[in-house]
Amino acid sequence: MNNKLFLYLFVLMALAGCKNNTVRISGTLSNSVKGEYIFLDELKSNALKTVDSVKVSDKGTFFFKQEVKNPSFYLLKLNTNNFLTMLVEPGEKLILDAHHDSLNYPVSVTGSKGTELMADYNKNLRRTINKLSGLNKIYSQNVNNSQLSAVMESLDSMAQNYLTEINNYTKRYINSNLSSLVSLVALYQQVAPNVYVLNPSKDLKYFIKVDSSLFSLYPGYDPVITLHDQVKELVAGPNGVTPGSSAAAEGTEAPEISLPTPKGDTIKLSSTRGSVVLLDFWASWCAPCRQENPNLVKAYSLYHKKGFQIYQVSLDKTREAWIKGIQDDQLDKWIHVSDIQYWNSVVVPIYKIESIPVNFLLDRNGRILASNLRGEKLQLKLAELFNK
Repeated sequence: MNNKLFLYLFVLMALAGCKNNTVRISGTLSNSVKGEYIFLDELKSNALKTVDSVKVSDKGTFFFKQEVKNPSFYLLKLNTNNFLTMLVEPGEKLILDAHHDSLNYPVSVTGSKGTELMADYNKNLRRTINKLSGLNKIYSQNVNNSQLSAVMESLDSMAQNYLTEINNYTKRYINSNLSSLVSLVALYQQVAPNVYVLNPSKDLKYFIKVDSSLFSLYPGYDPVITLHDQVKELVAGPNGVTPGSSAAAEGTEAPEISLPTPKGDTIKLSSTRGSVVLLDFWASWCAPCRQENPNLVKAYSLYHKKGFQIYQVSLDKTREAWIKGIQDDQLDKWIHVSDIQYWNSVVVPIYKIESIPVNFLLDRNGRILASNLRGEKLQLKLAELFNK
């Protein structure tokens, strides 16, 4: 090998091995207590582990260095009631400016995108909490009022409006940050002890959305695993029976879909009538979907000439990622459509999609024969249909 080429490759490998996993956390606390310690806790699935502590300087400053291989949650804590939850990533340099008695509502935080996002959420949550506290004050002032019942009715209405506002804001926040671990934190916010912004039963689809996204991205991270297990229990329900997640039921005609292909042509689902069709919902960011794709390639090669077609609908966020997923998994032989709207795709409410992958096997008239056939189950069903 050419000596210069060898040296060049050696340098490249050395640089690749020098990824900066160090997170630097520094800050200034106004009105700090002399000699006080500040702690750095790592958030595990159901516990906090103190990994470091330093004495706050006379000027209120502090500094931590921590090795972090993946995006992770940490708490910066003065005591059990005064802390800041941080989402830090390798190489970040977080700088905090906060009042000594309110770490959770910093004056400013920079250098850590995840922590900045959570700080923004906390500001909105605090506004709601302050509004609700104001209603409590009004109630206290009217305890002896002869019109107390009317006052309480008005206060209840206002409280409900405030709760609806923060609930809707939280849902928008989750939709905008589904690929970030901050969406996990948003699921469990409270406006008062045990008064949660999101209700796991009423807002179950948001728990499922976050689980579907994060479990494909961080399957080995303890807090994500905990959410995944919780969602499985929530979906199963009190009797352990998983309810149907789709508006499309077996024996009914699959709702129409009309979306563009990667080339910009619009293809309707109904245009596949005459073939047995696998209607498959997937995305390039969905690891379980990608794992199933080789099985679809096998099924298509075995049965396409016998009248089998695949109509695959993507919930991707970008056209580039969608097309790359098709190319990388060698899926270009069948029909692909998408509006590139992620979980805001028009197909999501139509089919009541709460997680992916999900699929429906349609007969030659577009009626649903079965759903969620994956792996060997799909192969057996197709063999039953085509090898009679």
